[in-house]
Amino acid sequence: MSEKHEIQQQSGSSQVVVVEGKVGNIEIEEQVHHEHVEEISPELETLLHTDPLIGLTDDEVARRRETFGRNELIEKKKHPLLKFLSYFTGAIAYLIEIAVICAAIVEDWPDFGIILALLFINATIGFVEEAKAESALDALKQTLALKTRCWRNGHLVELDTSELVPGDVIVLRLGDIIPADGRLLGIGATGEATEGDLQVDQSALTGESLPLSKNKGATVYSSSIVKQGQQMAVVTKTGGDTFIGRAAGLMAVATEEGHFQKIINRIGNFLILITVVLVVIILVYLLVVDRGTPEGSFKHVLERVLVLTIAAIPVGLPTVMSVTMAMGAKELALRKVIVKRLTAVEEMASVSVLCSDKTGTLTLNELTFDEPYLTNKYSSEDILLYSYLAAEPGANDPIEFAVRTAAEEQLEILKNRTHKHDVPGFKVTSFLPFNPSTKMTQATVMNLNTQQSFKVAKGAPQVIIRLVGGDDDAVRAVNSLAKRGLRALGVARTKPGSLEDYELVGMISLIDPPRPDSAETIRRCNEMGVDVKMITGDQQIIAKEVAHRLGMGRVILDAGHLIDADKSEDEITEHCIRADGFAQVIPEHKYRVVELLQNRGILVGMTGDGVNDAPALKKANVGIAVHGCTDAARSAADIVLLAPGLSTIVDGLMTSRAIFQRMRSYALYRITSTVHFLMFFFCITMAFKWHMKPILLILICILNDAATLVISVDNAKISPHPDKWRIGQLIFLSVVLGVLLTALSFAHFFIARDVFEVSDAQLEAIMYLHISSAPHFVIFSTRLSGYFWENMPSPIFFIAVMGTQVFAMLICIYGVIVGEAIGWIWGIAVIAISLVYFILLDFVKVYIFKRWSFEFTAHAWPTKARKSKLAARKIRAVQQERVWSSIDNVRQIGLQIKVLEALKA
Repeated sequence: MSEKHEIQQQSGSSQVVVVEGKVGNIEIEEQVHHEHVEEISPELETLLHTDPLIGLTDDEVARRRETFGRNELIEKKKHPLLKFLSYFTGAIAYLIEIAVICAAIVEDWPDFGIILALLFINATIGFVEEAKAESALDALKQTLALKTRCWRNGHLVELDTSELVPGDVIVLRLGDIIPADGRLLGIGATGEATEGDLQVDQSALTGESLPLSKNKGATVYSSSIVKQGQQMAVVTKTGGDTFIGRAAGLMAVATEEGHFQKIINRIGNFLILITVVLVVIILVYLLVVDRGTPEGSFKHVLERVLVLTIAAIPVGLPTVMSVTMAMGAKELALRKVIVKRLTAVEEMASVSVLCSDKTGTLTLNELTFDEPYLTNKYSSEDILLYSYLAAEPGANDPIEFAVRTAAEEQLEILKNRTHKHDVPGFKVTSFLPFNPSTKMTQATVMNLNTQQSFKVAKGAPQVIIRLVGGDDDAVRAVNSLAKRGLRALGVARTKPGSLEDYELVGMISLIDPPRPDSAETIRRCNEMGVDVKMITGDQQIIAKEVAHRLGMGRVILDAGHLIDADKSEDEITEHCIRADGFAQVIPEHKYRVVELLQNRGILVGMTGDGVNDAPALKKANVGIAVHGCTDAARSAADIVLLAPGLSTIVDGLMTSRAIFQRMRSYALYRITSTVHFLMFFFCITMAFKWHMKPILLILICILNDAATLVISVDNAKISPHPDKWRIGQLIFLSVVLGVLLTALSFAHFFIARDVFEVSDAQLEAIMYLHISSAPHFVIFSTRLSGYFWENMPSPIFFIAVMGTQVFAMLICIYGVIVGEAIGWIWGIAVIAISLVYFILLDFVKVYIFKRWSFEFTAHAWPTKARKSKLAARKIRAVQQERVWSSIDNVRQIGLQIKVLEALKA
């Protein structure tokens, strides 16, 4: 039989290697494992040639530590007080702080206390919710080994891992957490040659589902775990230079202003602009017009203007937003979804791309028995039984564990055993464990019913096929499984009456299978407009097979596409958008995918469970750590799932979109009421110098904001697509509604004053009731983008809003607080007009929503960014049209071919 070793041939994006030669007429192919290769500089390489049985001297260690530092991750902690004070920054916060100062200047102490309390409540809610999270760097440090055995000064000593430097020689044994990146030396602790490879589990680092075999010269990474074998290694990198250290460095970089904070600041900047401009104009106007009179004194004018400012500033905006998000977080907690960063509740509603790790997130991260290849009339029960008989009891090997588990779950004879290791009807009389040279296990078994013995062998496919004398069909089956990323194991037994002549039973196929709920979760996410992309450190063929089983597209690219020097940033970004996923990635690649998508304006969610996912979890708009994740992933994430699987992500999307609708409706209402308030008082002051008592202005502000706090429990219409704030649309609609409300206010003013000729005190009461109710009822319209009757408000919300206005009506009817009673007719008439007018405004709102488009925004308020974005959208639309046209043509050709084949048949 001719031998042919490592004949490589390029096949697509993966390499195929022919191993162990021909077994029959066809060669067995095995997919080459692609592993990230660490670059070692020539300067560092010269430091790695340490005598393995002597190690470094203390003087050399001291010099290297001065150069490379200690083998630990350096963290920068923010003082809790500074973190708390950071919640008092931002446009809205500054606006409220101005209101506090204004209240103190005019000695309005009740409002000073109330506004200050709201400011602290908002900061406290955010601080307390987010203070629950542990430091990501702390968690990374906990994954590292604490002690290690190392050669120093000719002695094998145990020392803290933080003491290691490049060039140190360390001993790695079964169960050890590798303390630093290193290069295997291929020798044991005392210099003896080692048989077999070192089995290393680095799934938490790279996402690879199986332990890897590492031999002399291979790189082992800090924080991975030794599963089998013993070898010495020379330390190549320590601390922040290690594979895991770079991940920590990426997390330190990934600290930027959140999406929600940007939105709030833009809303705040608009409100600050109109408030400051209009109030300053009024201040100057009153100082000039009333100059030389008691009313024209600077203090008197300032008091009037400051009270107007206090009433105009939306002091309740941050508190309503925080309470709404906190209520949403509480609701999610009941579904075993823990929110660590409060604003993630809102941001999740806008996520349109969900990048998901594969191993342990979409899959179970455990090998299981898949559909086997069978021959010689054997059944799947037969191959499981023979595999179990040839499995080593108690072996700490994932493949042996998968075989034993599958057999115990599926074979009836193994379910009701007295002794765990017995097989009813059979007795293993001798057993040869796995040997790296033979690459198989063998067992001699006696059938207790017939008292006849036979042998069973289980091992590498090429070895088992050679054992049975060759089998071309089996070779084809193995190659087919390998191309799908499935691990194959051959099983054979001796023929009856012989202990030497073997026949093939079949091939076991093993895979890390998808979680039971993963496919359904992906389907529901797609229905909700969220594109799910798989990003894994595992091999490309395995990723494609899992994607196929999950019903995802199979356009899985390797990581090389992310760092292709021949392509522009825009081309790489297009690859990210169009691809269904990426394989063979390292933490930097995952981080880059998220970054590229965010640069295109896409809000990105990221799910993961390992250390390798932590930087991308931190970078994403919403990082989601799944059940059973590492401490590093949990700390880097914004949301943590306590239940297995991804199904709770759909619950999170639904809840977050409901919360988004509540927050958006409140923001639209609050901006509208602020625009109306400032516009009316600006015009009425400039035209007639008319003003309202400060107590009534403050009453409007406090009562209406207090009532809208219960919007956090209001019914919400959930959007079928990712939500967007569309600030331009929000502000434009607010201004339109504000202008229409201002028109209604002037109608009330002139009709009451000139037609009905009410007294000044009654006019003030009528205007107070109108300004309190008309904008407030608009919140029934702003609750949703459609007509208000499509989704009725919750009873609590309706009662709270109506209750405040009934209170305002009663104090006006009976003349409490206001100067003079207006009676029931005026009270009911004003409230009724406000209710009817909000219905008219609802039709205006729906019309604007239906007519609004990004193209309209780009033409109405042209900016360079909007023009380029619009042009890019048009180009993409043309490209997509061509692609779909090509797809339709291919489908037509395919259909014609099927018709012709049918006719021939």
